[in-house]
Amino acid sequence: MSLLTRALVNVREGRMQKLLSATTALSVPPLAFEIYYEHYKGSFGDKWMWTPLLLTPPLTAAGVAGYFSEKAARTWLPAVSALYALDGAIGVVTHIRGVQKRPGGFSEPTYNLAMGPPLFAPGSLCLVGMLGVLAAVVKREK
Repeated sequence: MSLLTRALVNVREGRMQKLLSATTALSVPPLAFEIYYEHYKGSFGDKWMWTPLLLTPPLTAAGVAGYFSEKAARTWLPAVSALYALDGAIGVVTHIRGVQKRPGGFSEPTYNLAMGPPLFAPGSLCLVGMLGVLAAVVKREK
């Protein structure tokens, strides 16, 4: 059976734990780079801007561990992933407040939505975090 065929069979049977663990581990570092770059432009003006960067190493490590260990995929990975997703939800709120605080707030959408913090960018943290949480509930590949 080819690698692609085996992967498709595993996905059809709901066996995706290693795939989701690896996807989580590989998604976090480039996302952290983007976050660092954008928050650097914002001069890290709020302490919450550091949290996704501080959560990056533990989540990457948990994703790698989840790839190699079913126990880690069912314990550490969902715990750290849930924290990362929660941080993303908090980020959506802080970004909305950031646009609101700009001169004119939401009454100047053409400027403040383009030049202020991106409203739904923190949602990507929620997405990646939920991949890690999902890894805990699916079956492990054969």
